[in-house]
Amino acid sequence: MILADKIINERKKLGWSQEELADKLDVSRQSVSKWESMQATPDLNRVLKMAEIFGVTTDYLLKDEIEEVPANAIVEDTVSTKEELRSVSMEEANTYLNLVEKTAPRIALGVSLCIASPVFIMLRSGFNSLGIMSTAASTVFGLSALLIMIAIAVFIFIMNGRKLDVYKYLEDTNIETAYGVDGMVREKKSRFEGKHSMFIAIGVILCIVAVIPVFATSLFSGPKAEHASTMAVAALLIIIAVGVNLMVRAGNIMDSYKKLLQEGDFSPEGKKIGKTVGKIASIYWPVVVAGYLGWSFITMRWDTTWIVWPVAGVLFGAVAGIVRTFSKD
Repeated sequence: MILADKIINERKKLGWSQEELADKLDVSRQSVSKWESMQATPDLNRVLKMAEIFGVTTDYLLKDEIEEVPANAIVEDTVSTKEELRSVSMEEANTYLNLVEKTAPRIALGVSLCIASPVFIMLRSGFNSLGIMSTAASTVFGLSALLIMIAIAVFIFIMNGRKLDVYKYLEDTNIETAYGVDGMVREKKSRFEGKHSMFIAIGVILCIVAVIPVFATSLFSGPKAEHASTMAVAALLIIIAVGVNLMVRAGNIMDSYKKLLQEGDFSPEGKKIGKTVGKIASIYWPVVVAGYLGWSFITMRWDTTWIVWPVAGVLFGAVAGIVRTFSKD
């Protein structure tokens, strides 16, 4: 085992992020990242310091032929901080990354279907005015389309979720990766970063420009104004569905890399906070869905009840931010 992998293993055993190790060594996070990706080698003073804080010998760090830390080399004050880590092999890491690449577009499609599901209900007034359907028929058609789209989305979530459940431990368990896994994942992440940024940027732009059709309704007056407003909201939902699709797809793939590298929200500290946020989400979102459907079916104002989702999303972001702040404190 080479020095880079030994640094990674010992850091993860202690549950430290690259930032935390960098602080203890009085270096930048980029320096630690370069050591672990074999782009640079720490000087002797840093090696001595690492041996001290890891509770190992310098021979263990510097000699590739020494694969395990001798039992008598572990200092007393680090024993209590080490924990059992789940090992991830190269084959397992590759299988997981390939699975995420296949399921990410499907999950993104499910999210888009949920967002766009009320569109046909909103278009029923257009069907009526064009004489394509009666009021009753257009209502039945709109509700049927909504339920079918949601049913398809739920089916997608369940089927793909079952495939990913095997790797659920990556979100809440501290892991150690086999030799070469970190380097492989970092290389794939580096290649995907450009595509990720492009997808996120396009998705955000689409969500911003989605309100243009709504603003355009100010050009109409009289009976046409209400009809134009309904069509504009339908267009808004379709554009947002496309934008969110791109963001969800790119986000899921990028998160798969972060899970294996234990970065960001998937660092040891982030996983602890994530468990708390997850418990809140498991209650929050079902309540939001129930409120949205109840309000929509009672009022039949699907052209306005969609506002629940952006409001709920912003509120949940605020709640999650508060939880993270207090958890870190």
